[in-house]
Amino acid sequence: MNQYAPSTRAAGPFEHIGLFYRDPDQYASGCAAFVRRALASGDPALVAVPGGNGELVRARLGADGDAVTFADMALAGRNPGRIIPSVLLAFAGAHPGRRVWIIGEPVWKGRSAVEYPACVAHEALINAAFAGRDAAILCPYDASALDPSALADAERTHPTLQDTDGSRASAAYGDPLETAAAFDWPLPAPPDDAERYTFTGVGALPGVRDFLTVRAMAEGLAGERVVELLLAMNELATNTTEYTTGPATLTVWAEDGVLACQLDDTGHIADPMTGRIPPADGATRGRGVLIANELADLVRIHHRPAGTSVRLHFLLSPPGDPAAAGAGGDLAQTAAVEDSGNDPVSAGSSGS
Repeated sequence: MNQYAPSTRAAGPFEHIGLFYRDPDQYASGCAAFVRRALASGDPALVAVPGGNGELVRARLGADGDAVTFADMALAGRNPGRIIPSVLLAFAGAHPGRRVWIIGEPVWKGRSAVEYPACVAHEALINAAFAGRDAAILCPYDASALDPSALADAERTHPTLQDTDGSRASAAYGDPLETAAAFDWPLPAPPDDAERYTFTGVGALPGVRDFLTVRAMAEGLAGERVVELLLAMNELATNTTEYTTGPATLTVWAEDGVLACQLDDTGHIADPMTGRIPPADGATRGRGVLIANELADLVRIHHRPAGTSVRLHFLLSPPGDPAAAGAGGDLAQTAAVEDSGNDPVSAGSSGS
């Protein structure tokens, strides 16, 4: 069984490592070695991974796991745009003046095609968000289950790569803002029968909220989730009325267990870090996309030649439902299958 040796410290204060693993033992070994580097230095550590994968790491750490913070990335990072502000920067902010060590696993086999570009953009923008910070972030990638293109994208977004052969600089790593921009892919077209509402000016906002409420409830969104949708989209629509010219269009439809709401306007979001870096304390502006990232289950932003499209997804199943969360990749289950002597692939439990 191949084990991981601790990687060498990067030249600067920030490390961003792509960890390629092929089985539960390699996963647990690589993650535990990283966490033990943190604990040996007396530094805080966070393990944010999907499903039951955190239990594999906790079991490998033994009693040392009690000193580590754990989070389920299938919930905390359901929306990739939420991970930098609400997971990574939040943990760093809770430990000012200290080096933080974070395992973040934003890409797993269960991620959908519409989520994937947001995941890669997130991985690229980590490098901009943490440039010069005293932090180390390890991102595991299942080399046995993910498409080879996903591994190639990991090489583009991580300055350092690690596997059982050791660690090395990534020859494919490039400018993080350029890489993120390359994943500003066009959004799939809304269905022809989707409901549309065109509006102009701040006076139209009550109509926007009424339209959203009626359509969301008709499609099965309920309770607090309707309130969250209204808060998120009201922030975005308010920005549209204040900063763009010409009419904007809101399109709403449901498909595959998701309520989708897309806002098309004539504006452009110039800063690629918008919605990922919280504004300074006391700032009264600059929180619209940040709020949308916090509340929605997915935010996709596409810059068109004539404007911008922002699409929010809200799960129609409860967000705490594992099926709704897409918690795919429970390596603990894979390990249990392997221990029982069965084929983990035929058991359908590989992939993280």
